[in-house]
Amino acid sequence: MRYKWLDGYLLKKRSVTKDFQPVWNWIRYHVGGKMFAAICLDKADEPCYINLKADPEEGLFLQDQYEDIIPGYYSDKRTWISVKTEGKVPDELLMDLLDKAYDLMLNTFSKKQQRLVLGISSCGLECSACGYYKKECEGCSESQGKVFHAPPGQACPLYVCAVQKRRYVSCAECQELPCLLWREVRDPGLSEEEFEASIKERTERLETIMPKGRGQYGF
Repeated sequence: MRYKWLDGYLLKKRSVTKDFQPVWNWIRYHVGGKMFAAICLDKADEPCYINLKADPEEGLFLQDQYEDIIPGYYSDKRTWISVKTEGKVPDELLMDLLDKAYDLMLNTFSKKQQRLVLGISSCGLECSACGYYKKECEGCSESQGKVFHAPPGQACPLYVCAVQKRRYVSCAECQELPCLLWREVRDPGLSEEEFEASIKERTERLETIMPKGRGQYGF
């Protein structure tokens, strides 16, 4: 297969899991338990197609542009496409299609479910890495922002701003990321250096799930 980088590229995405379906002879990639991409193997166990969830209009357009992109192999041909593994589809285009397939499947979940699937708070903190998680605190998404450090009975101001007021999945959708509010609610136990490092880490984590822009063909 030409695209040797594909497996590593997909597994770097947030909350992606991988399995093998022996009946189909497919290597499948899921987010939140839903498949968004697969490597289809032939009878010799060699990759023959890469199946991808796709926007119907973009899928039709690309099939007209590339002979190596065809309707989904053993899939819903309206919403899936297949890329030939030994074809001439540019790596950059395939990466873009993989990103979009991931986003399309993630967006089939409600916004609350997306936060739970991604496993991070609305401001990019990794709840499972926190010592308070499942002890003094249920977690940002589970508690609807009423985390351990918020005023009793109230949600964290960052959750209120991103989720309740702006109806975002997270701060990842905000053009002001990171905003002044992040600094106003900083953890007083952190030094200036630790706080700046925290902002950088959270921003980078959120940028990995930030909605993608339109592709080169306007889709």
